[in-house]
Parts: sequence; structure tokens; C-alpha cells
Amino acid sequence: MAEKVTGAEALMLSLKNEGVTTIFGYPGGAIMPTYDALYDYTRGEKKCFEHVLVRHEQAATHAAEGFARVSGKVGVTLVTSGPGVTNTLTGVADAMMDSTPIVVIAGQVGTPMLGSDAFQEVDLVSVAQPITKWTYQIRRAEDVAWAVSRAFFIASSGRPGPVVLDFTKNAQTDLVEYKPADVHFIRSYVPSPEPKEEAIKAAAELINSAKKPLALVGQGVELGNAQEELKAFLEKADIPAGRTMLGLSALPSNHKLNMGMLGMHGSYSVNIKEQEADVIIAVGMRFSDRVTGNLSKYAKQAKIIHLDIDASEIDKNVKTTVAVVGDCKKTLPAITALLKEADHTDWKESFQPLRQQEIERVITPATKPTSGPLLMGEVAHAVAKATNSESILVTDVGQNQLMSVRYYKFHKPRSIATSGGMGTMGYGLPAAMGATYGAPDRTVCCFMGDGGLQMMIQEFGTIMEYQIPVKMILLNNSYLGNVRQWQDMFFNHKRSFTPMVNPDFGKVAEAYNIPHRIVKDRAELQDAIQEMLNTKGAFFLEAVIKPDANVEPMTAPGRAVDEMQLNVEC
Repeated sequence: MAEKVTGAEALMLSLKNEGVTTIFGYPGGAIMPTYDALYDYTRGEKKCFEHVLVRHEQAATHAAEGFARVSGKVGVTLVTSGPGVTNTLTGVADAMMDSTPIVVIAGQVGTPMLGSDAFQEVDLVSVAQPITKWTYQIRRAEDVAWAVSRAFFIASSGRPGPVVLDFTKNAQTDLVEYKPADVHFIRSYVPSPEPKEEAIKAAAELINSAKKPLALVGQGVELGNAQEELKAFLEKADIPAGRTMLGLSALPSNHKLNMGMLGMHGSYSVNIKEQEADVIIAVGMRFSDRVTGNLSKYAKQAKIIHLDIDASEIDKNVKTTVAVVGDCKKTLPAITALLKEADHTDWKESFQPLRQQEIERVITPATKPTSGPLLMGEVAHAVAKATNSESILVTDVGQNQLMSVRYYKFHKPRSIATSGGMGTMGYGLPAAMGATYGAPDRTVCCFMGDGGLQMMIQEFGTIMEYQIPVKMILLNNSYLGNVRQWQDMFFNHKRSFTPMVNPDFGKVAEAYNIPHRIVKDRAELQDAIQEMLNTKGAFFLEAVIKPDANVEPMTAPGRAVDEMQLNVEC
């Protein structure tokens, strides 16, 4: 007979069985038996986990997201019941929107007390179900191994996403004979549908007949580890490509077929050309409103081929001509095998005058100014150049995000972590912490605004305690910059509660023993960046930037993508 262990220790063994190495968490009453078991698994002979004590539970989920984004593994969060787990739900919703695989394990009151409004009880299953792939309440120690295995299978398979396990206190303390579980099949759950041969053929025929094909590359390529398959597909058919924000590192920035970023603040040429393409091939992207602009005017001239692992995305926003449902790791090579070698030189060259316009009117002024205050674009450009485009970019949300993703360059896969669908301010700092654990051999640069930083500034404590080597770049304009830009553009310059009175961020960093430097003059920028990169461990670089600079170009809400403005008029 196998030795009996508590349900809490069964959880430790189950997580070990799943290959977990890092847990981001915060203890409390209802999860205390699990933390008691965890103690032995973070030291001594049993040691197999590193537990990172964050300073807020929302940070735990964002850290797990950052870990998952850059590693391709499942991020893990461990918290207590009530406010502990409700604090994680913003991160859970963020992970759901951006297809990020995380597992959140939360303590819960004992089974006999469920429904009694006991201290720190919340009906987590009801609350979390709409924003997760799966939510389950573990009421018996006997169910721990099965529930954990199933959770990791669901979180990581098919279109990834978050799973929440509600772990009752009695299930943590009761004894069980532990046996590892291996869930790789669930009836009625088909994570990766087998692509239909007729759809593959129809897609290839359309592409072979196209005169002006355009590929739209999304994060699904990264999630499916299909970066090489994508390049082979594009190169054989000579198809220019635009990338979504989350898909930016799916295709190297310097690839000859890369035409830039899609979307509201993307590249001018690729947004204009979407309205000229005769065949659009969307790969692992969901036709977000930030990409399509006004749907009633979007790409009416084009036949649409949509490759996605999730059938629910097909025809959700944009009507497709051919739907190829399946893993792009399989569907891309299958289509490529049927493609003819093509040459679309004239079509590709038609992007160049538009790109040149953007370079002259937007990019050069934003990245190489000769006078005036520091600009967001020049800071992002300078950091990217100094890291040889080898570092991982993590951003918060707002102008810092939109400018850094525009001017950063990517040479390696899985090199960007940012909040796309939810647009969660406060995401950047904890996600960057998680990214350093997910890719410990790479430099992680985190761009933040003064608003987003202050939503998670307590995580300086986590960085201090664990000596997390994240390079933090604050673009400080003393505004909620993106909201201010919209107020100037659409609300008659009425800057309602967007100016910010900020603390001395350098003193805050100093209080946490984090090396820091403030830059106001561009003559100091290069030296400051080198100091940041040469400093072992964490570094906080504050760039004081022009207060009222705008993100350009921009497609205004309600406009078609080809109505993009190179220069924003306020």
C-alpha cells in the first residue's frame, strides 16, 4: 500500500509531475495547509520549486502570464480565498483574452462550510467560469492529481488559456494515496481539430491565383511554435505580411516579407494595403477591432482565408471565404506543399512609397529628433538598438506600449509580452518579473508609463527580495498619456483627470535598493542606457519625456483602416 499524504502534498507532487519549477503566490488562511506543504518543496532534499512572493495577487497572475509568454510553458499562481483570489481575476481575464496558459490555484473554505458566507468565502466557480477555459472546485483529496493534470492539459492544449482550481481546506488536509494522473483526453473537448483536406486545397488554390496576397500574422503562430513553417509559407508564395501586436516576434523584424505592424497605431503601408489586397490570409489572429477598424468597410475587395485552431473565431468578426481550422503547425505546411513558387515583386514594391512617407513624416521625427524634449520613440528605438534587438520586450499599457512596440525590433521568437485584448494597466512590471524566470538567459526590458507603474509599484519589493534582473524603463510624461491624446482629439482638449502629480520615482527605487537614473537630456540617453544594461540585476531608468506627444500614425475609431492619419491633428 502506498504511503498516504495530505491533499496539499498531493498538489506538490502533481505540480512536480507537470514539470512546474516556478510558482508566483501569496499565502493566506484558506491556502495555509498548502503553503505548509510547499515549504519543504522549496528547500532541502525535496526542493523542486522556486516560490516568488509577490506583493499583490494580481501581480501573481501577470507574472505567471509573463512566464508563460516567453517560455511556452504554463504559468502557476497560488493564492488564498476571498479577496486573495478575486484580486487575481483581472489577470485571469487578461490571460483569457490573450490566450495565455496559466493555472491559478486558490484556497477555499472547507466543504461543510460552503454556502454559509464563511470568512473569506466567495463562490469562485460562478465568478471565474466566464473568464476561464475551465474552473473546478476540488472537494476531495482523492481528486487532486486528476484535477491538476486535467487543468494543465486544458490550459496548454489547443488555444491556450487560464484554468482556475478552487481548493477546499478539507481537500488540502485529508489523506490520500497519491498516484500520478495523466489526462490527455477529454470527451467532447477537441483541442486541435484535424484540418479538412478540401479546405487546405481551397486555400492553396486561392493563394496560387492571387495577384495581391497579404498575410496577417497573429500570436497563434507563436503559440503553435510555427515560426519556421510561417516563413516557409510566406517565402514560397512571396507573400508580404503584417503582424498583430501580440504576433510581432512571430516573424523577424528584418525579414524581407515583413511589412510592419497591423492596427490602429500600426504601420501606414500595411494598413493601407489591406484595402487593396485581393486575398488576405489571416494566421492565428482574431480580427480584433483594433486591427480591422470599421468592420463595415474592412477589406470588402478581398477573399479571406482564415487559419485558426479555434473554430469559434471563424466568421465571428470577418466573413471568410475559406476557413482552415486546425493547428497552424500542421495547416501551414499542408498549404505550402500545394503552393506554386510565386513572384509578387510589383505588389511588394507598391508598399515602399507608403513606407517612405511614414519614415519621413513619423519615424525619423520620432526616433531621431535634433531638439526639444525627449520623445517616447527615440527612447524605445535607442534601447532596442543597444540590445541588438535580442532582448525581450515587456510593456505596460498606454502610449508607452504603443510606442515601444512600434520602434522595438525582434529577431527571436517569443520576444514580446504585452496586454492586448484587455489592455490591463499594471501588467508590465509583474509580467516582466515573470519573464525573467521564463527566459533566465535573456535580457528583459520593461517599458512603463507613470500611470501603469503606480498600479503595481509595490512589486519593487518583489524585485528587491529576489534580485530579479529586470530592466525598467519609465516613460514619464506626468499624464495618463493615451487617454489625454484621445481627450485632445475627440473631447475638445478637455483633459479630465489625466494630468498626474507623481512622486520622486528615483527615491522610491532607492528605498527598494534598486539602482536608478533619471534622464531629461538626450545627450545623456545613450550613456544611461548602457549603464542600465551593464548593471548586474535590476535597474530603473526614468526618461522624462515630452508631456503632450502623441502616438502616430493613428486610425481613429469608426474609420476604415485606409483612413489612417500619418500625423494626428488635435
